[in-house]
Amino acid sequence: MQLIQEIEQEKKFLINTVKKILELVKGKNCSIEVSIKKTIGININIRNNITEHIEYNRDGALLITVYKQFSKGSVSSKDFSLNSIKNMVDKALNIAKYSSSDFFSGLPELDLLYSQKIDLDLFHPLEFNINNSINLAVAAEQAAFNHDKRIINSEGSCFNSHINIIVFGNSLGMLESYKSTRHSLYTCVIAEENNIMQRDFDYSVSRKIEDLDASEIIGKKTATRAIARLGSKKIKSIKSPVIFSSNISSSLFSHLVKAISGYYVHQKSTLLINDFKKNIFPNWLDIEENPHIKKGLGSKPFDGEGVATRVKNIIKNGVLETWLLNSYIARKMKTVSTGNAGGIYNWFIKNKNLSFIELLKKMHKGLLITELMGQGVDIISGNYSRGAVGFWIDHGQIQYPVHEITISGNLKNMWKNIVSISNDIDERTNIQCGSILISEMQISGN
Repeated sequence: MQLIQEIEQEKKFLINTVKKILELVKGKNCSIEVSIKKTIGININIRNNITEHIEYNRDGALLITVYKQFSKGSVSSKDFSLNSIKNMVDKALNIAKYSSSDFFSGLPELDLLYSQKIDLDLFHPLEFNINNSINLAVAAEQAAFNHDKRIINSEGSCFNSHINIIVFGNSLGMLESYKSTRHSLYTCVIAEENNIMQRDFDYSVSRKIEDLDASEIIGKKTATRAIARLGSKKIKSIKSPVIFSSNISSSLFSHLVKAISGYYVHQKSTLLINDFKKNIFPNWLDIEENPHIKKGLGSKPFDGEGVATRVKNIIKNGVLETWLLNSYIARKMKTVSTGNAGGIYNWFIKNKNLSFIELLKKMHKGLLITELMGQGVDIISGNYSRGAVGFWIDHGQIQYPVHEITISGNLKNMWKNIVSISNDIDERTNIQCGSILISEMQISGN
């Protein structure tokens, strides 16, 4: 109860701060937008039952942007005092005075701004208790050790709990705020057999502490994953079907996010520059963005410019339906903002409602990828090359773990060659997807 009262007082202070800033520019013949993000939380790290790190966060950031005759000035600070605010406004106006004029700059269109109140149920605070937090992290690590004697060491276990307060206002009359929470528990352990060691990890994340997986479940999953990698083998180079397991499959669509983001589209530095309204996925595949899922990890009422978020199709029947635009790029492209200033929200990737076991059987023989390494993806050409580890599959069953391999291909071909997606959806990111079967990729090994 005390924490909730403290957060409410903090929110009122931040709202009043934004009001003061908006008042300061009245009569100065300019438009302005103000955003504040305040984060309060704790980070606990333990290793081998020893507490290594306890951190209490209380960070804030204030951003003021003014537009004066199509010239822009932006200033940011962590100091919310009145003197600092006055100096920031003066500096922003001065920067705008000496900045070149850009016809496309300015506040969003009034009719796009957030105005309809929606409750996304994002705020579920946890009273910060160091002992309880340590116990959660210790229990996860201990469960991994207790699961199997081959777990011989830990790379650490951590618990995080954070509260965010967002306040946004502009000279078009918008002044809105919302609060959110995020809790997470992570552990990573090392397994050993025949003097060979392997590591793996697992984690859980949620808006509400009650929705986190139990420490014991995370510990056992972590141990199971690490043990499964013991005895890893190298394989010969081959072209083969591959499955991206659900814990990494969202990465294939994170590349899509970048490829359809306004900056790269306007710069013509994306492989999809000529594919708007064209088929880039199989006809059965849909992607919906829904920012309004209650307790959603990617849910937001408005974007970084105050534009209302909305439900929309990203991909429909395999066809690219939209770019992801902020107001500035949208004006340059002679259209309107899609409400994506600052990124994407909850993406839901359609699956074929078959289980992971059924997906393995469908592939019959090939590579199941469970971890990716490196950043070898060129968003302009689409060329894709990343290190990988996983398991060799034959007759639809796991045969043995594999490591020290590289998978390569081209994103366009990979997206087009998606055969199926299973229903083992990983809900821990804002891109929610099951495991993905791709008909063929190059696997480089021995």
